[in-house]
Amino acid sequence: MTVFRNFRFHSARHLPNLDDNHICKQTHGHTFNLTVHIKGEINPKTGFVIDFFDIDKIVNANILSIIDHKLLNDIPSLNNPTSENLCKWIWNTLIIKIDGLSKIVLSEDHGTGIIYKGE
Repeated sequence: MTVFRNFRFHSARHLPNLDDNHICKQTHGHTFNLTVHIKGEINPKTGFVIDFFDIDKIVNANILSIIDHKLLNDIPSLNNPTSENLCKWIWNTLIIKIDGLSKIVLSEDHGTGIIYKGE
């Protein structure tokens, strides 16, 4: 079974490796939507694959507290914070915190997005 939890955060960024005339070279902000998917068996005692409250604690402490309302370029490992690189950064942070993490989906506020499964 797969469970998922949605999160929304707001961050600014600029993409330094683009041509100077590209709109995303300038500092700009996005509303991002993050969906975390976790695959596992239902625990017969709790009835959960994972408690949604536990997902909230992990994501809030390890992801949102670092990137929400922040300039992504200020995070040392995100000096080129494309959505693809941000998605991998989130995955690499969560994969050691959440057993059964199977997929994350990261979308920008205007309908574009990334699906990442750790490949």
